[in-house]
Amino acid sequence: MSLYRRISAALLAIGLACLATLAQAADEASNSIEALNVARQGSAVILKVTLRKPLSGTLGSFSVANPARVAIDFPDTGNGTGRSSQVFNEGDLRSANIVQAGDRTRLVLNLAQTVAYETRTEDRSVIITLSGAPAAVTGTSQTAKFAEVSGSKSDHAIRDINFRRGRDGEGRIVVDLSDAGAGIDIRQQGSTLVVDFLKTSVPDALRKRLDVTDFATPVLSVATQAIGQNTRMVITPKGLWEHNAYQTDTQLVVEVKPVTEDPKKLVQGTRQKYGGEKLSLNFQNIDVRAVLQVIADFTNFNIITSDSVNGSLTLRLKDVPWDQALDIILQAKSLDMRKNGNVIWIAPRDELATRERLDFEARQQISELEPLRTESFQINYHKAGAVAAFLRKQDQTILSKRGSVVVDERTNKLFVSDIAGRLDDVRAVVAEIDVPVRQVLIEAQIVEAGDNFTRNLGVRLGFGGNGGGIVGTTSDGRQVGRYTFGNGIAQTGYAAGLVENKPDNLLSVLGVNLPAASISGSQPGQLSFVLWNSNATRFLALEISALEQDGRGKVISRPRVMTADQVEALIEQGVEIPYQQATSSGATSVSFRKANLALRVKPQITPDGKVMMSLDVNKDTPNTSLSTSSGIAIDTKHVKTEVLVENGGTVVIGGIYTQNSRNLTNKIPFLGDIPVAGYLFRDNQRIDEKTELLVFITPRIVNEQAAQAR
Repeated sequence: MSLYRRISAALLAIGLACLATLAQAADEASNSIEALNVARQGSAVILKVTLRKPLSGTLGSFSVANPARVAIDFPDTGNGTGRSSQVFNEGDLRSANIVQAGDRTRLVLNLAQTVAYETRTEDRSVIITLSGAPAAVTGTSQTAKFAEVSGSKSDHAIRDINFRRGRDGEGRIVVDLSDAGAGIDIRQQGSTLVVDFLKTSVPDALRKRLDVTDFATPVLSVATQAIGQNTRMVITPKGLWEHNAYQTDTQLVVEVKPVTEDPKKLVQGTRQKYGGEKLSLNFQNIDVRAVLQVIADFTNFNIITSDSVNGSLTLRLKDVPWDQALDIILQAKSLDMRKNGNVIWIAPRDELATRERLDFEARQQISELEPLRTESFQINYHKAGAVAAFLRKQDQTILSKRGSVVVDERTNKLFVSDIAGRLDDVRAVVAEIDVPVRQVLIEAQIVEAGDNFTRNLGVRLGFGGNGGGIVGTTSDGRQVGRYTFGNGIAQTGYAAGLVENKPDNLLSVLGVNLPAASISGSQPGQLSFVLWNSNATRFLALEISALEQDGRGKVISRPRVMTADQVEALIEQGVEIPYQQATSSGATSVSFRKANLALRVKPQITPDGKVMMSLDVNKDTPNTSLSTSSGIAIDTKHVKTEVLVENGGTVVIGGIYTQNSRNLTNKIPFLGDIPVAGYLFRDNQRIDEKTELLVFITPRIVNEQAAQAR
């Protein structure tokens, strides 16, 4: 119902209620209105109110902008005209209503538009002057539009209409226009929102009603139709709502936001503090109760005032929201209010605070005397003991002081004894926390790659000895000699020994003994050079040894574990290595140390569908090459971190890259530095080892259907 109809209905009800006692009230009142006369003076309208005798009190007045009205209160005055309304149709004055309530009479002037007014008292008459409208005013009323038509182009058109849901649950109607010069008029009409596109056409495909209930916004439907040269869009919301609109180039966006009702606010909405209809008040030394009665008549609210509300005030307010005017009055008289539906209770602040405190104390006493009830709660997805421990905590306020909880582990039930109000709270808490826990599958991939290269090169050289001998015969009958690098005794087979049992004559046996070293237990290959006969070989012999090793390896471990949301899981595999440990008595005992591949993870599913994980990955391997008397050494690779990963995404949480490069040369001083020939007096060892460790983590949220299928 519009504000105009509400005020008209209220005035009519008051008038009908007063008609029966009109004559009696006029006789009992000390003064009365006898006649109303209207005259034109230029562009102004003068209304003369004739009274039985001069007015003894002060006039009170206020104006309403929409619909345009002026209300004037005559104190201690009755209605002596015998009529409750009169029609004038003079200038901006259409009619007048006379309503008597007790010893007060209100004269309501119905106007064509809002005009300025003045009142003055002359003996037994009250002269009301209504200022005329400006001379340039035309016969049609001009209303402000959202966007006026710009330019001379008249073939504006709507290209597309879309509906979207905003982040906060608001409904967005997005209209694409052919150009930015289309005129737009947005207004609230009853419980709907009407958007008129002036001189704008709409295609036949868009002339339809969109049912947008499934979007869960305040908007139920959007209907678009063509009306002559214009296009009208009717938006139908539900509940409490407010709207705003903005246009960017050729795109118009109309937002309809939901409004949560605040019982402490008179007018619901979030755009501004005061949103009531505007009114004007002009009172001098008027009683506070009378001002509150004026606001009650204007707003159609039921106002109840306490007996301690008294006093008077003087105020002049022009075109202010009625809820702001009420707030000003309450602050001026140290009053406060409480709103319940369409009933406003007004009393001094201290009185309201005292009453509420007593109400709370009474409720507390009732809760202490209220009989206890017992109710059972079936826990499906939680442990009943954990829920009971939560309810028994000292810092919780769910249970009252007399409340108690009993757990049945066999049936996983809770038996709660408390007052009825607290049982409702327990029921709400159990329904909130006893829900299925989402599962997360965490897959880890640990890749350990190695690349090593080793090259050893050595030489043995002997000359000046007599250790030559025949060690073999070729296929054509030639004999092959071999230098023995030692005591001159010929060896059977290919045996190159150290220089041992040197003769007394040092010059007879000289040699270089720098052979290539073995690699990982593998002996180097040897190549000997002998001269053309055994007699010459005894004076000079050369043996070259070399060994090269090149290896690549990759170890991949894929541990995977499934766990519930915010529940830590552990999976490990490996060996336990025994070692001896001394006890306090001096004896020894055997203990074990783990060398495992372990994955410890605690996932947490975020509201946006991602997974936050606390990870602890450990990869230990025994190192037999570093064994000691105390036991075997363990190579450890460990990473501990927290990461946020998208569902199904893969992240590298850690990497270890090591490279060991080493060159080792053994040589005879000075001789080993000779170019080219120096290779006969030295051996070389080159080592290049590379290792790399990478850890990949992939979390996947398992839905209920997949979990049941597993």
